[in-house]
Formats: sequence, structure tokens, C-alpha cells
Amino acid sequence: MTRARSAGRRRRPSSQGNGERLGTRIAFTVIVLFVLAQVGWWLIFQTQLIDRAAAEREAAWQRDVATVTALVADDPASLQGWLERYPHLRPSAPQPDGALAVEVDPDVADRLAARDASARRMIAFEGPFFAVVILAMLALIASSLRAERELKRRQQNFLSAVTHEFNTPIGTLRLLVQTLRLRRASPERTVDYLRRMETELDRLERTSDHVLAAARLEQADSPPVLEAADLNVVVQGLVGRAREGLEARGARLTVRYGHEPLPVSLDPDAFALVLNNLLDNAVKYGPGDVKPVTVTLRADGDLVRLHVDDEGPGVPAEERERVFERFYRAGDELTRVSVGVGLGLHLVKTVTEAMNGWVQVEEGPGSRGSRFTVVLPRRVAADDAAPAVGDAGAVASA
Repeated sequence: MTRARSAGRRRRPSSQGNGERLGTRIAFTVIVLFVLAQVGWWLIFQTQLIDRAAAEREAAWQRDVATVTALVADDPASLQGWLERYPHLRPSAPQPDGALAVEVDPDVADRLAARDASARRMIAFEGPFFAVVILAMLALIASSLRAERELKRRQQNFLSAVTHEFNTPIGTLRLLVQTLRLRRASPERTVDYLRRMETELDRLERTSDHVLAAARLEQADSPPVLEAADLNVVVQGLVGRAREGLEARGARLTVRYGHEPLPVSLDPDAFALVLNNLLDNAVKYGPGDVKPVTVTLRADGDLVRLHVDDEGPGVPAEERERVFERFYRAGDELTRVSVGVGLGLHLVKTVTEAMNGWVQVEEGPGSRGSRFTVVLPRRVAADDAAPAVGDAGAVASA
């Protein structure tokens, strides 16, 4: 019964979110239909108004023609006065009985007809333009609401993930401590417990580092201070420090250094965050107990590229841009089995861009896994860089 109630509570936010989305769609559909109906009615009304005014003007002119013709027949000398009073009239051919007559001036009629046509064109343009502006504003509002809803969902996922990432290792640590405190364990078992404690502490440290790093980036007012370095040397040092922990998690790490010095400008601490996150990500999604991870460094003209290849499930093409967004994690936090809080790749992208580079993800070599590539500008003055790795072309593997 408890398990069923818990499941019901978990499903309720999703149902509520679906209901809100449906309500929003219905509201926007009604507004769009109303705007289109109003614009259509306005176009028809204005067109009919112009046509009615033209018809009334034509009828009035015909009455003026009949009236002036009758008056001029009684007093031919008054013709000029009546033409001055009615500028839209002009003399016409005499009547069969020789009496004077008038008619509507064709030039005046053509000029007013052209003005009516121009008014119709203006209305035909203004109506759709007004509708387009309104619909564009509605689309902008809808996009903002969608982005806000997506950010809210990610924040909820983030809170769920952070809670899980802290509660799980804390619970494991508590269980191991209580086990050691309540009963005597063999030396081998004690070493195993201590190793597991260290693993859980590392997990807590990674989570807290990600959250703190994200907070520091949000509050940073100035770009990082970049130093000249050889990327071969930097990666060699970072991999040397991280190798033991990665291999303990099943990684089979291979590093292919560049065959020449790779001078770049970077923040050592920031770049360490980038590489460690990419390596951690590659191991986390690696299949089985043995997780092959390959790091490759190479020069590419004025650029230096660092590839991190894994043999995991890969990143779908439609998600390759979104995986670098803050709090983004594919799937639902209630059913996800991989650890993390959705900040690692966001930090990778943000930090790399702060060092004037960029990061991208694509399908791994041999159509297996993923390849994350960090691209940094190559320093023009190679002499400013640190000394290169002793054997730059060597391959370091587990």
C-alpha cells in the first residue's frame, strides 16, 4: 500500500504538468483563432465600407448631374457658376433639343477610384501585418513559457538528482559505519568497507564540486586568467592523478599525446574541471565492467583538439546540443539509473568558452559510443608554452 501511494505521489506532478501544458495550448489556440477571426472581420468590414462609400459617392454625383442639368436648362448663363460649385462636373454634349448638360468629370472619377484602390491595398497589407505581429508576440510568449516550464522541469530534476546524489552515499556511509561499529570484521572486509567509504566520499565530493563550480561561474564578473602551457604536459599531469580512481571504476584508459608541442592558453584549474568531467562522463556511461576510454590530442592548423572517446550508448543526434545546457539530463529522475546532477557538461561548455574555445559531441569512432571534443586556439608563439612531454607521441594505456 505504501509503495502504491508513493508511486501515485510521483506520478501526480507529471499529470499536473501535462494538464498545465494542455490548458496553455487550448488558451493559445483560442487566442490565435480569435485574432484571425478579428482580422478577417476587420478586412471585410473595411472593404465593404470603402465599396459602400464609393457607391454612395457615385449616386450623389448622378443626383448632382441631374440637378445641375435641370437648372442650366432654365438658365444657361449659370453653367459656369454651377461648375465652380461642383468641381467634379464638366459640360457634356448638348441635349437633342439643344439644351446644355453636364456630366461627371472622368479625371476626377479615376482619381477617386485610384484612391479607393490604394485604400484597399493598404487595408489588405495592414490586416495580415497586424495578424503576423500579434501571432509573433504570441509565439514569443509561448516560447518564453515553454522555456520557463523546461527550466522548472530541469530544476526539479536537479533537486531530485542532488537529493539522490547526497542521500545515497550518506546512507551507504552510515550503513558501513554502523556495520563496523556493531560487529567485528575481518581485515579484508574492513579494507573493503574503507574502500567503499572512500568511493562514496569521492561521489559526494564530485557532486559538491559541480554545484560550487556552477555557482562560482554564475557569480564570476571577470574572465579566467589564462596561462601559456603545453596541452600534452597538462593532460599528462591530470591523467596521472585521475588514472587510479578511474581504473578503480573499471576504466581502461588510453592516452595518445600529440607528436609535437601543443601550445595553448588555459586556466589550469578550469581545464582540470573540463577534462575530469569528460573522463568521469565517459566512465559513467561505459558498458560492462571494463570501460574503454581513449584520450587523443592533436594539432589542427591554428587549433588544438582534445578528443575523449567512449564506447557507451552514445548521445542521440537530437540531444547533442541540449546535453550542454544547465540541469539538462535525458529522461526522468525517478527512473534514471546514472548518477549526476546535470551540471557536468554544462560546466565543460561554459569553462571551455571562457578559455576562448568550444566543445562538441559526435558519434564515436567506428559508430560506437560518443566523442567529446574540446577545441582550443593554438598559441602563435610556441616558445611561450611549457616544455613538451618527453615522448610526445607515446601512447599511455592501462
